[in-house]
Amino acid sequence: MAASYTIPKKEFQDRWARLQKAMAKADIDVLIAHGHEADPANVRYLSDYWPLFETGGVALARKGDPILLIGPESETFAADRAKIPTIRRILQYRESAEPEYPGVVLDSFEGVFKELVGRGKLARIGIAGLSILPVTLHEAIKKAAGAVKAKVVKADDLLVDMRKIKSPNELKCMRRAFKISEIATEDVLGKMKPGMTEQQIVGLAQAAMYANGAEYEGHPTYVLSGRASTHAIGRPSPKEVGKKEMIQLNIGALVNGYSSSVGRPVCFGKMPKQMRELVEFGLEAHYKTMDLMKAGVPAAEVVIKFEEFVKERGYGEYLLYGPCHAIGLMEVERPWMESSSDYVLEENMTFQVDTFLYTKEFGLRWEDGVRVTKSGVEMLSKVRLEVIEL
Repeated sequence: MAASYTIPKKEFQDRWARLQKAMAKADIDVLIAHGHEADPANVRYLSDYWPLFETGGVALARKGDPILLIGPESETFAADRAKIPTIRRILQYRESAEPEYPGVVLDSFEGVFKELVGRGKLARIGIAGLSILPVTLHEAIKKAAGAVKAKVVKADDLLVDMRKIKSPNELKCMRRAFKISEIATEDVLGKMKPGMTEQQIVGLAQAAMYANGAEYEGHPTYVLSGRASTHAIGRPSPKEVGKKEMIQLNIGALVNGYSSSVGRPVCFGKMPKQMRELVEFGLEAHYKTMDLMKAGVPAAEVVIKFEEFVKERGYGEYLLYGPCHAIGLMEVERPWMESSSDYVLEENMTFQVDTFLYTKEFGLRWEDGVRVTKSGVEMLSKVRLEVIEL
Protein backbone atom coordinates (compact mmCIF):
# COMPACT_ATOMS: atom_id res chain seq x y z
CA MET A 1 0.00 0.00 0.00
CA ALA A 2 2.62 2.54 1.09
CA ALA A 3 4.89 1.81 -1.89
CA SER A 4 2.79 3.94 -4.24
CA TYR A 5 3.12 6.98 -1.98
CA THR A 6 6.69 8.01 -2.69
CA ILE A 7 8.81 10.93 -3.80
CA PRO A 8 10.74 9.92 -6.95
CA LYS A 9 14.49 10.43 -7.14
CA LYS A 10 14.03 13.01 -9.92
CA GLU A 11 12.17 15.23 -7.48
CA PHE A 12 15.06 15.02 -5.02
CA GLN A 13 17.45 16.01 -7.82
CA ASP A 14 15.21 18.96 -8.65
CA ARG A 15 15.32 20.00 -5.00
CA TRP A 16 19.13 19.98 -5.03
CA ALA A 17 19.16 22.17 -8.14
CA ARG A 18 16.64 24.62 -6.70
CA LEU A 19 18.59 24.85 -3.46
CA GLN A 20 21.82 25.50 -5.35
CA LYS A 21 20.18 28.46 -7.10
CA ALA A 22 19.02 29.80 -3.75
CA MET A 23 22.52 29.33 -2.31
CA ALA A 24 24.04 31.34 -5.17
CA LYS A 25 21.54 34.13 -4.58
CA ALA A 26 22.33 34.15 -0.84
CA ASP A 27 26.10 33.94 -1.49
CA ILE A 28 26.46 30.63 0.36
CA ASP A 29 29.13 28.30 -0.99
CA VAL A 30 28.27 25.17 1.00
CA LEU A 31 25.08 24.40 2.87
CA ILE A 32 24.77 21.82 5.64
CA ALA A 33 21.21 20.72 6.48
CA HIS A 34 20.84 19.12 9.89
CA GLY A 35 18.29 16.68 11.27
CA HIS A 36 17.73 14.13 14.00
CA GLU A 37 15.19 11.46 14.88
CA ALA A 38 12.59 13.88 16.29
CA ASP A 39 13.07 16.56 13.61
CA PRO A 40 14.46 14.94 10.46
CA ALA A 41 12.65 17.29 8.05
CA ASN A 42 15.52 19.06 6.27
CA VAL A 43 17.62 15.92 5.90
CA ARG A 44 14.70 13.84 4.74
CA TYR A 45 13.61 16.56 2.30
CA LEU A 46 17.00 16.43 0.59
CA SER A 47 17.87 12.73 0.94
CA ASP A 48 14.86 10.67 2.15
CA TYR A 49 17.08 9.54 5.02
CA TRP A 50 15.61 9.52 8.54
CA PRO A 51 18.29 9.03 11.22
CA LEU A 52 17.70 7.26 14.49
CA PHE A 53 19.93 7.12 17.59
CA GLU A 54 22.50 9.06 15.57
CA THR A 55 21.92 12.40 13.81
CA GLY A 56 22.30 13.22 10.12
CA GLY A 57 23.15 15.94 7.66
CA VAL A 58 23.28 16.79 3.98
CA ALA A 59 26.15 18.88 2.60
CA LEU A 60 25.72 20.58 -0.78
CA ALA A 61 27.90 22.96 -2.77
CA ARG A 62 26.69 25.31 -5.51
CA LYS A 63 27.63 22.70 -8.11
CA GLY A 64 27.60 18.92 -8.09
CA ASP A 65 25.70 16.33 -6.09
CA PRO A 66 25.24 16.40 -2.31
CA ILE A 67 26.93 14.27 0.33
CA LEU A 68 24.97 12.53 3.07
CA LEU A 69 26.58 12.91 6.50
CA ILE A 70 25.91 10.21 9.09
CA GLY A 71 27.30 8.73 12.29
CA PRO A 72 29.62 5.75 12.48
CA GLU A 73 26.93 3.03 12.77
CA SER A 74 24.33 3.90 10.13
CA GLU A 75 26.14 3.26 6.85
CA THR A 76 24.23 0.18 5.66
CA PHE A 77 20.88 1.64 6.80
CA ALA A 78 21.57 4.94 5.05
CA ALA A 79 22.77 3.25 1.87
CA ASP A 80 19.53 1.27 1.66
CA ARG A 81 17.23 4.25 2.25
CA ALA A 82 18.86 7.44 1.01
CA LYS A 83 18.51 9.00 -2.44
CA ILE A 84 22.08 10.31 -2.09
CA PRO A 85 24.71 7.70 -3.04
CA THR A 86 27.74 9.48 -1.56
CA ILE A 87 27.85 8.90 2.19
CA ARG A 88 30.45 10.02 4.72
CA ARG A 89 30.70 8.97 8.37
CA ILE A 90 31.63 11.70 10.84
CA LEU A 91 32.21 11.23 14.57
CA GLN A 92 30.13 14.20 15.70
CA TYR A 93 26.98 12.62 14.20
CA ARG A 94 27.29 9.75 16.70
CA GLU A 95 24.61 8.93 19.25
CA SER A 96 24.37 10.87 22.50
CA ALA A 97 26.13 8.16 24.56
CA GLU A 98 29.29 9.38 22.74
CA PRO A 99 31.11 6.11 21.97
CA GLU A 100 34.69 6.74 20.84
CA TYR A 101 34.99 4.01 18.15
CA PRO A 102 38.70 3.27 18.69
CA GLY A 103 40.34 1.95 15.55
CA VAL A 104 37.46 3.00 13.26
CA VAL A 105 38.55 5.25 10.40
CA LEU A 106 36.04 8.08 9.99
CA ASP A 107 35.64 11.08 7.70
CA SER A 108 35.87 14.76 8.64
CA PHE A 109 34.26 18.06 7.73
CA GLU A 110 37.59 19.20 6.30
CA GLY A 111 37.50 16.25 3.92
CA VAL A 112 33.87 16.83 3.02
CA PHE A 113 34.48 20.50 2.19
CA LYS A 114 37.45 19.58 0.00
CA GLU A 115 35.37 16.91 -1.74
CA LEU A 116 32.59 19.42 -2.45
CA VAL A 117 34.55 22.44 -3.65
CA GLY A 118 38.13 21.25 -4.28
CA ARG A 119 40.14 24.40 -4.74
CA GLY A 120 36.99 26.43 -5.42
CA LYS A 121 35.51 29.22 -3.34
CA LEU A 122 34.56 28.47 0.26
CA ALA A 123 33.90 31.75 2.04
CA ARG A 124 30.42 31.20 3.52
CA ILE A 125 29.00 27.97 4.98
CA GLY A 126 25.28 27.99 5.72
CA ILE A 127 23.54 25.80 8.30
CA ALA A 128 19.88 24.87 7.93
CA GLY A 129 18.46 23.51 11.18
CA LEU A 130 20.59 25.66 13.45
CA SER A 131 18.02 25.63 16.28
CA ILE A 132 18.42 21.84 16.70
CA LEU A 133 22.15 21.59 15.94
CA PRO A 134 24.16 20.29 18.94
CA VAL A 135 27.13 22.28 20.18
CA THR A 136 29.51 19.43 19.32
CA LEU A 137 28.55 19.56 15.65
CA HIS A 138 28.57 23.36 15.54
CA GLU A 139 32.07 23.45 16.98
CA ALA A 140 33.33 20.83 14.51
CA ILE A 141 31.88 22.76 11.56
CA LYS A 142 33.29 26.06 12.81
CA LYS A 143 36.72 24.51 13.35
CA ALA A 144 36.78 23.13 9.81
CA ALA A 145 35.50 26.44 8.45
CA GLY A 146 38.11 28.37 10.37
CA ALA A 147 40.88 26.32 8.82
CA VAL A 148 39.94 27.77 5.41
CA LYS A 149 38.86 31.16 6.83
CA ALA A 150 35.19 30.59 5.97
CA LYS A 151 32.27 32.14 7.86
CA VAL A 152 29.40 30.02 9.25
CA VAL A 153 25.94 31.59 8.85
CA LYS A 154 22.32 30.67 9.55
CA ALA A 155 20.56 29.47 6.38
CA ASP A 156 17.24 27.99 7.53
CA ASP A 157 15.16 30.31 5.37
CA LEU A 158 16.48 28.76 2.15
CA LEU A 159 14.84 25.42 2.91
CA VAL A 160 11.76 26.96 4.54
CA ASP A 161 11.03 28.83 1.32
CA MET A 162 11.37 25.61 -0.70
CA ARG A 163 9.36 23.39 1.63
CA LYS A 164 6.38 25.69 2.14
CA ILE A 165 4.88 25.02 -1.33
CA LYS A 166 3.99 21.34 -1.71
CA SER A 167 4.47 19.40 -4.96
CA PRO A 168 1.82 17.02 -6.38
CA ASN A 169 3.79 14.06 -5.00
CA GLU A 170 4.02 15.62 -1.55
CA LEU A 171 0.30 16.36 -1.57
CA LYS A 172 -0.41 12.76 -2.56
CA CYS A 173 1.52 11.54 0.49
CA MET A 174 -0.23 14.04 2.75
CA ARG A 175 -3.72 13.16 1.50
CA ARG A 176 -3.01 9.50 2.22
CA ALA A 177 -1.66 10.33 5.69
CA PHE A 178 -4.80 12.28 6.51
CA LYS A 179 -7.00 9.49 5.18
CA ILE A 180 -5.28 7.00 7.47
CA SER A 181 -5.75 9.41 10.38
CA GLU A 182 -9.45 9.65 9.61
CA ILE A 183 -9.76 5.85 9.46
CA ALA A 184 -7.91 5.55 12.79
CA THR A 185 -10.09 8.24 14.37
CA GLU A 186 -13.26 6.41 13.39
CA ASP A 187 -11.79 3.12 14.62
CA VAL A 188 -10.85 4.58 17.99
CA LEU A 189 -14.23 6.27 18.45
CA GLY A 190 -15.88 2.91 17.87
CA LYS A 191 -13.68 1.01 20.35
CA MET A 192 -12.77 3.37 23.21
CA LYS A 193 -14.74 2.90 26.43
CA PRO A 194 -14.97 4.52 29.87
CA GLY A 195 -12.44 2.96 32.23
CA MET A 196 -9.77 2.53 29.57
CA THR A 197 -6.56 4.42 30.28
CA GLU A 198 -5.38 7.20 28.03
CA GLN A 199 -2.45 4.98 27.05
CA GLN A 200 -4.73 2.07 26.13
CA ILE A 201 -6.66 4.36 23.78
CA VAL A 202 -3.35 5.45 22.24
CA GLY A 203 -2.73 1.76 21.56
CA LEU A 204 -6.00 1.54 19.64
CA ALA A 205 -4.95 4.51 17.51
CA GLN A 206 -1.49 3.11 16.81
CA ALA A 207 -2.88 -0.27 15.81
CA ALA A 208 -5.33 1.33 13.38
CA MET A 209 -2.69 3.61 11.84
CA TYR A 210 -0.15 0.86 11.22
CA ALA A 211 -2.80 -1.56 9.99
CA ASN A 212 -3.84 0.94 7.34
CA GLY A 213 -0.39 1.81 5.97
CA ALA A 214 1.15 4.42 8.25
CA GLU A 215 4.94 4.53 8.31
CA TYR A 216 4.91 5.93 11.84
CA GLU A 217 3.00 8.43 13.95
CA GLY A 218 3.13 11.99 12.62
CA HIS A 219 3.29 13.15 16.24
CA PRO A 220 2.81 11.52 19.66
CA THR A 221 -0.90 10.63 19.82
CA TYR A 222 -2.91 12.87 22.13
CA VAL A 223 -5.45 11.23 24.43
CA LEU A 224 -5.68 13.82 27.20
CA SER A 225 -8.68 13.67 29.50
CA GLY A 226 -10.19 15.71 32.30
CA ARG A 227 -7.76 18.28 33.70
CA ALA A 228 -5.09 17.04 31.24
CA SER A 229 -7.25 18.22 28.33
CA THR A 230 -6.12 21.76 29.22
CA HIS A 231 -2.62 20.83 28.03
CA ALA A 232 -1.81 22.51 24.72
CA ILE A 233 1.14 20.14 24.56
CA GLY A 234 0.93 16.93 26.53
CA ARG A 235 1.46 13.19 26.79
CA PRO A 236 -1.07 10.47 27.64
CA SER A 237 -0.90 8.90 31.09
CA PRO A 238 -2.15 5.77 32.88
CA LYS A 239 -5.21 7.78 34.01
CA GLU A 240 -8.56 6.08 33.38
CA VAL A 241 -10.94 8.07 31.18
CA GLY A 242 -14.29 8.75 32.81
CA LYS A 243 -17.76 9.86 31.78
CA LYS A 244 -18.75 13.51 31.25
CA GLU A 245 -15.14 14.70 31.07
CA MET A 246 -13.40 16.20 28.08
CA ILE A 247 -11.12 13.98 26.04
CA GLN A 248 -8.72 15.73 23.71
CA LEU A 249 -8.17 13.21 20.89
CA ASN A 250 -5.50 13.98 18.29
CA ILE A 251 -4.43 11.25 15.86
CA GLY A 252 -1.80 11.73 13.15
CA ALA A 253 -0.30 9.21 10.73
CA LEU A 254 2.98 9.57 8.83
CA VAL A 255 3.25 8.48 5.18
CA ASN A 256 6.66 8.58 3.49
CA GLY A 257 7.76 11.29 5.90
CA TYR A 258 4.66 13.46 5.52
CA SER A 259 2.59 14.20 8.60
CA SER A 260 -1.08 14.58 9.36
CA SER A 261 -3.24 15.22 12.39
CA VAL A 262 -6.97 15.03 13.09
CA GLY A 263 -8.09 16.55 16.39
CA ARG A 264 -11.54 16.12 17.95
CA PRO A 265 -13.02 16.90 21.39
CA VAL A 266 -14.84 13.81 22.70
CA CYS A 267 -16.98 13.01 25.74
CA PHE A 268 -18.44 9.79 27.13
CA GLY A 269 -22.07 10.74 27.72
CA LYS A 270 -23.79 14.10 27.35
CA MET A 271 -21.46 17.07 27.71
CA PRO A 272 -22.10 19.50 30.57
CA LYS A 273 -23.64 22.77 29.37
CA GLN A 274 -20.50 24.96 29.49
CA MET A 275 -18.43 22.25 27.83
CA ARG A 276 -20.87 21.79 24.98
CA GLU A 277 -21.17 25.54 24.38
CA LEU A 278 -17.39 25.93 24.13
CA VAL A 279 -17.08 22.86 21.89
CA GLU A 280 -19.77 24.24 19.56
CA PHE A 281 -18.15 27.66 19.45
CA GLY A 282 -14.75 26.06 18.85
CA LEU A 283 -16.13 24.30 15.78
CA GLU A 284 -17.64 27.55 14.52
CA ALA A 285 -14.29 29.32 15.00
CA HIS A 286 -12.57 26.41 13.26
CA TYR A 287 -14.65 26.95 10.13
CA LYS A 288 -14.17 30.72 10.44
CA THR A 289 -10.42 30.32 10.03
CA MET A 290 -10.89 28.28 6.87
CA ASP A 291 -13.34 30.85 5.49
CA LEU A 292 -10.65 33.53 5.87
CA MET A 293 -7.95 31.58 4.00
CA LYS A 294 -7.12 31.68 0.29
CA ALA A 295 -4.14 32.45 -1.93
CA GLY A 296 -3.21 36.13 -1.89
CA VAL A 297 -4.45 36.82 1.63
CA PRO A 298 -1.84 38.11 4.13
CA ALA A 299 -1.31 35.51 6.85
CA ALA A 300 -1.50 38.15 9.57
CA GLU A 301 -4.95 39.19 8.32
CA VAL A 302 -6.30 35.69 8.93
CA VAL A 303 -5.03 35.71 12.50
CA ILE A 304 -6.22 39.22 13.33
CA LYS A 305 -9.74 38.56 11.99
CA PHE A 306 -9.89 35.19 13.76
CA GLU A 307 -8.88 36.74 17.09
CA GLU A 308 -11.39 39.57 16.62
CA PHE A 309 -14.12 37.01 15.94
CA VAL A 310 -13.29 35.02 19.08
CA LYS A 311 -13.16 38.13 21.27
CA GLU A 312 -16.35 39.63 19.85
CA ARG A 313 -18.18 36.43 20.73
CA GLY A 314 -16.90 36.64 24.31
CA TYR A 315 -14.43 33.78 24.24
CA GLY A 316 -11.14 35.70 24.11
CA GLU A 317 -10.06 34.58 27.59
CA TYR A 318 -10.09 30.95 26.45
CA LEU A 319 -7.65 31.46 23.56
CA LEU A 320 -3.96 30.53 23.93
CA TYR A 321 -2.73 30.93 20.36
CA GLY A 322 -4.22 31.22 16.94
CA PRO A 323 -5.17 29.51 14.56
CA CYS A 324 -2.72 27.82 12.10
CA HIS A 325 0.74 26.41 11.62
CA ALA A 326 2.26 24.84 8.53
CA ILE A 327 2.47 21.07 8.16
CA GLY A 328 4.48 18.80 5.89
CA LEU A 329 7.54 16.80 6.86
CA MET A 330 6.80 17.90 10.42
CA GLU A 331 3.38 18.13 12.02
CA VAL A 332 4.40 21.61 13.17
CA GLU A 333 6.74 23.46 10.84
CA ARG A 334 7.38 26.94 9.57
CA PRO A 335 5.73 29.20 8.71
CA TRP A 336 3.54 29.79 11.72
CA MET A 337 0.50 31.95 11.12
CA GLU A 338 0.57 34.79 13.66
CA SER A 339 -0.51 38.42 13.91
CA SER A 340 3.17 39.33 13.34
CA SER A 341 3.49 37.20 10.16
CA ASP A 342 4.76 39.09 7.11
CA TYR A 343 4.00 36.63 4.32
CA VAL A 344 1.07 36.06 1.96
CA LEU A 345 -0.73 32.74 1.56
CA GLU A 346 0.15 30.94 -1.67
CA GLU A 347 -1.51 28.12 -3.55
CA ASN A 348 -0.40 24.65 -2.36
CA MET A 349 0.80 25.81 1.03
CA THR A 350 -0.47 23.36 3.65
CA PHE A 351 -1.57 24.22 7.17
CA GLN A 352 -3.07 22.68 10.25
CA VAL A 353 -6.10 24.68 11.31
CA ASP A 354 -5.61 24.24 15.05
CA THR A 355 -8.44 25.63 17.18
CA PHE A 356 -7.46 25.20 20.83
CA LEU A 357 -9.59 26.71 23.62
CA TYR A 358 -9.30 26.00 27.33
CA THR A 359 -10.76 26.84 30.72
CA LYS A 360 -9.33 26.02 34.14
CA GLU A 361 -11.18 22.70 34.12
CA PHE A 362 -10.95 21.43 30.53
CA GLY A 363 -9.66 22.21 27.07
CA LEU A 364 -10.58 21.24 23.55
CA ARG A 365 -8.94 21.08 20.17
CA TRP A 366 -10.45 20.93 16.70
CA GLU A 367 -7.65 20.26 14.21
CA ASP A 368 -7.64 19.55 10.48
CA GLY A 369 -5.25 19.88 7.57
CA VAL A 370 -5.92 22.18 4.62
CA ARG A 371 -4.31 23.03 1.30
CA VAL A 372 -4.49 26.67 0.23
CA THR A 373 -6.21 27.18 -3.14
CA LYS A 374 -6.96 30.21 -5.30
CA SER A 375 -10.53 30.36 -4.01
CA GLY A 376 -10.18 29.03 -0.45
CA VAL A 377 -8.93 25.75 0.98
CA GLU A 378 -9.08 22.05 0.24
CA MET A 379 -9.79 20.22 3.48
CA LEU A 380 -7.40 17.30 3.88
CA SER A 381 -9.48 15.92 6.74
CA LYS A 382 -13.13 16.46 7.67
CA VAL A 383 -14.43 13.33 9.38
CA ARG A 384 -16.68 13.76 12.44
CA LEU A 385 -16.84 17.55 12.46
CA GLU A 386 -19.66 17.40 14.97
CA VAL A 387 -20.20 17.36 18.72
CA ILE A 388 -19.02 13.85 19.66
CA GLU A 389 -20.82 12.32 22.64
CA LEU A 390 -20.22 8.57 22.88
